[in-house]
Order: sequence, then C-alpha cells, then structure tokens
Amino acid sequence: MAQTLRTALPGASVEVIDESWEHAGHSGANEAGLGTHMRVRIQAAQLHGLSRVAQHRLVYDALRPYVEGEGVHALAIEAKALPPA
Repeated sequence: MAQTLRTALPGASVEVIDESWEHAGHSGANEAGLGTHMRVRIQAAQLHGLSRVAQHRLVYDALRPYVEGEGVHALAIEAKALPPA
C-alpha cells in the first residue's frame, strides 16, 4: 500500500499501519486478523488546496484495488497537505 501511494503521489511521506488485530472477531475481520483494517498517514504536496474530502478521495482512489480486491475492510486516512515545492 505504501509503495502504491508513493507511486501515485511522488514525494509523499507515507506510513501504513495494520490495525486489524484490534478488530479480531468483528465483522470484516479475517481469521488471521491481518490486513483488513488499515490506517494510512500521508503528507503530500499534491493534497495542497484540496478539501479534506478531496484529499481522502485521492488517497482512496489510489488504494481502491486493496479495498475492492485485497480484502481491506476499513481504511482510516490521516492526510496532511504540504506546501507545493
């Protein structure tokens, strides 16, 4: 996921945290408790000037294959716009 975001948003600072263990036994958790609930922290100049909704949409769109095909059930996004270079 981190590399996908770095490719979509070159120069971005990205941290991906797997929080699935906190949701073991909940709806959407897999038996191993891995990779279903993810938190993304991203800082990128490409987010500058965008509303929070637009920032999240940009990140979500880049990660859509993980949500639609890789079993990510929940995606928390913490986005921060950096000034343009």
